[in-house]
Amino acid sequence: MKSYSPINYLVIIIYLIAVFLIGLGFSRKKQGGKVFFKGNDGSIPWWVAAVSLFATLMSPISFLTLAGRSFMTNWEDWLGQLGVFIAVPLTIMWFLPVYKRMKLDTAYEYLERRFNKKLRFLGSSMFIIFQIGRNAIIMYLPAIALAYITHMNINILILIFGVIAVIYSTLGGLKAVLWTDFIQGLVLSVGAIFVVCYLIFSVKGGFSHIVSYGLSHHKFLSTSQMMSLSIFKQGLPVVIVGAGLSTLSSYVSSQDMVQRYITTDDLGKMKKMTYLNGFMSIAIATLFFFVGTGMFVFYKQNPNLLIHAHATEDKIFASFIVNQLPVGISGLLIAALFAIGQSSLSSGINGIASTWTLDLTKSFKKNFSDEQATRYGKILSLLVGLFSIVLAIIFANSHIESIFAFFNGFVGIILGLVGGLFVLGILTKKANTKGAIIGFIVGLIISIFVNYFTSVTFWAYSIISILSVLIIGYIASFFFKDEKGSEREDLDHLTIYGSLKKDNK
Repeated sequence: MKSYSPINYLVIIIYLIAVFLIGLGFSRKKQGGKVFFKGNDGSIPWWVAAVSLFATLMSPISFLTLAGRSFMTNWEDWLGQLGVFIAVPLTIMWFLPVYKRMKLDTAYEYLERRFNKKLRFLGSSMFIIFQIGRNAIIMYLPAIALAYITHMNINILILIFGVIAVIYSTLGGLKAVLWTDFIQGLVLSVGAIFVVCYLIFSVKGGFSHIVSYGLSHHKFLSTSQMMSLSIFKQGLPVVIVGAGLSTLSSYVSSQDMVQRYITTDDLGKMKKMTYLNGFMSIAIATLFFFVGTGMFVFYKQNPNLLIHAHATEDKIFASFIVNQLPVGISGLLIAALFAIGQSSLSSGINGIASTWTLDLTKSFKKNFSDEQATRYGKILSLLVGLFSIVLAIIFANSHIESIFAFFNGFVGIILGLVGGLFVLGILTKKANTKGAIIGFIVGLIISIFVNYFTSVTFWAYSIISILSVLIIGYIASFFFKDEKGSEREDLDHLTIYGSLKKDNK
């Protein structure tokens, strides 16, 4: 393996310094009140928020593994990207009109106004726990691949990776996160396009040969079991519906996503954000899957260039970037890997700070001014970021990956159930607080059983968790009445029925 060029390191350093300075620039601007958390002073263009949505969803793990998965297997998992055709329209039709009417400060404020404070506390707590763990794994897993390939110390990589995002997230608030996300999303997109073009010109026969060779070696889509409706198989309907509901849950119940929507009160701009994010998500994922097929053909033509120690799903793309791409361009692509990781990390840090401050502290503490909340949020951003860095370094220097994977999967189940609470609240006027709590508890039991004690495909997890909360919560609401009741005058305002009545006028 060739040594990594000093020019590549220089490109990475220049990029990281540039992002740091851009993020730091927002610390000089007044971030008083809720602008620090919401960025909704009218200065954020909708297209910046849309690209930020995309950058938040696309983690460095996806950056590395989408191409790697296509290289190792085929395009079957690409079908999950088609879930945006479910998530995008449902988000626009069901949720955005309600969020716009309510003028939310956080996603979980909806749960309080629709049900009660206990459910707001539940939703925000699950988000915080999940995001802290996710922040650590976002720094840890890509650092493994980069350290192995570039021979850089993994602890130094994690520190560089985390400290820059922590500083501009803490000082600049959501505005800094949104604008740096925008830049990082563009770097990722341009990088993906360049790699596709490079492969096309590097493979003998170009694009047509990549496609024909891929088809002859079954590297695209397989028709076997494609139309199966069984939740035990990766049939097309299960994959698309499951991926669609999982993405929908992220769009509408995860604070780092809802934050982007509430940067504006304009429903039209919210819709544009969702459309553009959906287009970018499926387009960039398609490019990465094509990169995987292109690498497969490239290494078949050049078997002497394949480093077999790196021929794994999580390392093959990083190895290709380091060893095959031109000097300078390779550095830019590694910078893109840092970029998308920092986007996810900074979004997670700011999301935790806003949720902890506005959901857990301000909603339970009287006389907590916006200025106090801003100072509190900055301190939390710093502490959460530093804790995530320490946790990532602990993972890097121990053998507890399997424990973390189990923990992350468990909390992921809970977040899917939180998404079910939002669906229950939005779609039904009969659902009440007691019914929602019962639906969540029973849904949790069902989801744990399905996840750990059956062979149900993981694509069906979101279908099961959301439907469990929706159906059980709805039925339980008929048997267990609560103090708010189901005949409240504000239910139209809090559900899709307010939008339907408006449309019928």
